[in-house]
Amino acid sequence: MITCFIRYEIDPFKKDAFAEYARNWGQAIPRNGADLIGYFAPHEGSATTAYGVYNIESLAAYEAYRARLAADPLGRENYEFAIGERFILKEDRIFLKNVSLPHAAKVLP
Repeated sequence: MITCFIRYEIDPFKKDAFAEYARNWGQAIPRNGADLIGYFAPHEGSATTAYGVYNIESLAAYEAYRARLAADPLGRENYEFAIGERFILKEDRIFLKNVSLPHAAKVLP
């Protein structure tokens, strides 16, 4: 299992557009085969940094997933929405593997 971290630089005056974009991916990503952890928008601190995070089995599975996502009507619409509204200024992707597993059970104070 690998985790895709997408770092976005967004227009700080278009955070609502990014939130709509994120909600759309919340529907399209899981139905096309990735385990969406979530999209995270600025709350405190930087007003321009946002993230999308999801798990996928492998880079080969990622390639198949991207093809399905590009063919998905909501996926295509969401790509077009981002291009038309221009709220994403920059986007970087990195794939990481969780090497701290297994984790201990959470202890409540």
